[in-house]
Amino acid sequence: MTEAAPSPEDLVRAVRAAGIGDERLLEAVRATPRAAFVPADQQTRAYRDVPLPIGHGQVTTQPSLSATMIEGLELGGDEHVLEIGTGLGFQTALLARLAADVVTVEMYPDIADQARRNLDRQGVREVELRVGDGSGGVPDRAPYDAVVVSAAFPEVPAPLAEQLRVGGRLVQPIGPGGREQVVSYLRTPTGLERQRVLTLAYFVRLQGRYGFSS
Repeated sequence: MTEAAPSPEDLVRAVRAAGIGDERLLEAVRATPRAAFVPADQQTRAYRDVPLPIGHGQVTTQPSLSATMIEGLELGGDEHVLEIGTGLGFQTALLARLAADVVTVEMYPDIADQARRNLDRQGVREVELRVGDGSGGVPDRAPYDAVVVSAAFPEVPAPLAEQLRVGGRLVQPIGPGGREQVVSYLRTPTGLERQRVLTLAYFVRLQGRYGFSS
């Protein structure tokens, strides 16, 4: 008997098994077809809870890890969100379902072009996609209620902290790239306050003026 191919519901189960209890987030995973946000040669693996290669040495974030990071933002539905590292747009689409709007930055133009097409085809309209150096954020659209960084650096870049509204939350992998603590922060009147370690993970390095030099 042939084993059935993984389905979106398998991905929901994997995310729930990772400890995600936010029903809005689980429904966003269920309603967002990951197969529409991966390369054509990876579509048979789209509903496995694994990272997938997307070119330039980059990979998609594992869905359960994306969900853990998003849950750490504690989104209520009316937030203005900044995402650093668009990839092919799956996490962006999840954020767009859970917040009011998303500004997202991708450093590779060809990956950004594909993400834009993916988001358009799925009717995701609440997204502004920029191409450039995400380590400096997007100051002309600040302040943000939440910031999520999908690349590693030993500290939070100062511009990202400065562009976060007081009371807002930031989630970032903290480390050298390859062995990280994914940490949540709260923005206070005096700066960022470290809240807790959400999980351990492996991320690519954050490149740019306020990250690692190329």
